[in-house]
Amino acid sequence: MKITIIGSGNVGASCASFLAQKNIVNKIILLDIKENISEGKSLDISQMLSLMESRTELVGVTNDYSKSKNSEIIVITSGITRKPGMSRDDLVNINANIIREVTEKSIFFSPEAKFIIVSNPLDVMAYVSYITARIDPSRVIGMAGVLDTARYRYFLSKKLKLSCHDIQSLLLGGHGDTMVPLYRYTSVSGIPIKEFLSEEDNNIIIEKTKKGGEEIVNLLGTSAWIAPGASIVKMIESIIKNENRIFPCSALLKGEYGIEDIYLGVPVVLGKSGIEKIIELKLNNEEMNLLKRSAFHVKNMIKKVKDL
Repeated sequence: MKITIIGSGNVGASCASFLAQKNIVNKIILLDIKENISEGKSLDISQMLSLMESRTELVGVTNDYSKSKNSEIIVITSGITRKPGMSRDDLVNINANIIREVTEKSIFFSPEAKFIIVSNPLDVMAYVSYITARIDPSRVIGMAGVLDTARYRYFLSKKLKLSCHDIQSLLLGGHGDTMVPLYRYTSVSGIPIKEFLSEEDNNIIIEKTKKGGEEIVNLLGTSAWIAPGASIVKMIESIIKNENRIFPCSALLKGEYGIEDIYLGVPVVLGKSGIEKIIELKLNNEEMNLLKRSAFHVKNMIKKVKDL
C-alpha cells in the first residue's frame, strides 16, 4: 500500500504526518519540485514514528515521479496558496497549469490510482485533474466538504456548548462563499438542530464557517494546514479500508441535482473504488436554488480554465 502526496508545503507535510502516525499504509512518497524540502520533512516525520509505534516508511523525493509508481492514492496539494486579500478564485489560472502537469506525470506512473485534489479553487482544480487524467470520475475526488463540515461542527459546538463529536451535518456546493448549509440535515445525537438553534442563528455560524479559512489566512498570512491535512487522511482511510463512509466531497455531477459536467460538493460514499455512490438528497426549493447558484459560480470558473 503506497500513497503519494504531491506538494510538501504545510498541507502536504501535515497530511503525511497524520497518515504515517496511523500506521495504515506501508509507504508514503512525499514529493515536491523544490529541492530537499520533501527529503527534510520526511526525515523529520520519520524520526517521530518510533514514538508513535508506526512502521510506515516515508520517502522524500525532489521532482522524481517514477518514485510514485503504482500508488494506490495520489494526493495533490500543489500550487500557490492564498495570501491576505486573495480569494480562492484568484488562484485559478496559475494553479490550473500546475494541476495539469502534476496529473499528467502522476497518471503515467500510477494508471490505477485514485486522486484526492486539495489545491484551490478546489472544485475547479478537481475538474482540471479529471479532464487531464481521462479516467473514471469516481477516481478523482475533491477534498473540501470534509474540512468545511469539520469547521461547521466546531463552531456549532462552541455555540451550543456541546461536544462536536455528537454533531452531524452536511455542507454542499462549492468550497468557499457559495457553500450551501443544510439546516434540516444537521443534528446533535439524532436530535434535529432546530431543537437547539434557530435557522437565523445557524446562518450566523454558517457565515463564520465560510470565512473560517480566510480568518486563518489573515491571522497567519497563509492558508490553514492542520485541519486540511486531517481531513485528507479521513478520506484516505475510508478508501483504503473500504469503509464506505459518507462524506461531502467534490464530485463530477452527471445530472444529479439537475447539474451536469462540473465538480461540486455533494454527499458521496467513499470506498475502495473511490466514489462508490453519489447520494442525491431531496432538497427543498431554497436549498436547491442555493446549490444551483453555487454551481453557476463554479461553472463560470471552469469556463475560464477551458478558455485558456
